[in-house]
Amino acid sequence: MERRELLKLIALATGSALIGGEMFLTGCKNGPKLGGAAFTESDIAFLDEVGETILPKTQTPGARETEIGKFMKVMVDDCYDEDDQKTFHEGIAKLDEACEAMHKTSFMKATPEQRLQLLQSLDTEAKEYQKKKGEFDKAQNEKEKEEKTKGNTAFKKERMEPHYFTMMKQLTITGYFTSKPGATKALRYMPVPGKYDGNFPYKKGDKAWAS
Repeated sequence: MERRELLKLIALATGSALIGGEMFLTGCKNGPKLGGAAFTESDIAFLDEVGETILPKTQTPGARETEIGKFMKVMVDDCYDEDDQKTFHEGIAKLDEACEAMHKTSFMKATPEQRLQLLQSLDTEAKEYQKKKGEFDKAQNEKEKEEKTKGNTAFKKERMEPHYFTMMKQLTITGYFTSKPGATKALRYMPVPGKYDGNFPYKKGDKAWAS
C-alpha cells in the first residue's frame, strides 16, 4: 500500500488527516526530543493492548504482533511537535481514566469486551470532536487570511488540539499496514513487482495490494 493511499484510508477511518503526516511523508525526524514525558515500558505495553483492541488478531495478525506500541513511540517522538507529544502522553492517562469511569477497572485489567466497548465509545467521541476541530481550523485559516490582507503580520492562529484517541487509532492503522506482518499477511504482497497488467483477475473480497 502506497503512503498516500494509506493517508486516505486513515482520514476516512478517523475523520482527520494523519497528525504528523508531513513528517511521515518526507521521512523527516525531529532532532533531540522536543520535551514532555518519555515513554515507559508500561506505556508501550498499554499501547500494544490499545492497538490490539483496534485491530485484533483474527485470521490475520493483530496489532500487538507488529509491536505497535514501539511504533507509536517512534512516531510520537519523531513526527509529532511538542504540543501533540504532550496531548498523546496525556491521552494514555485519559484513556485509562475513561475505562475506570465506564467499567470500574483499569484498561489493562479490563476484559476484551470491556476494552472494545470503551474504544467504540471513544471513537464516536473523537470523530465528533474532530468535526468541531475541522470547523475551528477552517475559521482560523480564514481569519489569518483576513488579517494578512489588513497587513497584520503579527496575527497568530489559535490552536485546538487533536483528540488523543484519533492519534492512537491513526498510529495503529499506520503501523499495522506498514509492518511486515500487516503487509505480508493482511494485504497481498508482491516483493518484486513484475510487469504492469491492467487486466489482472480480481475477485470481490480479495485483499488490497501491499505493493
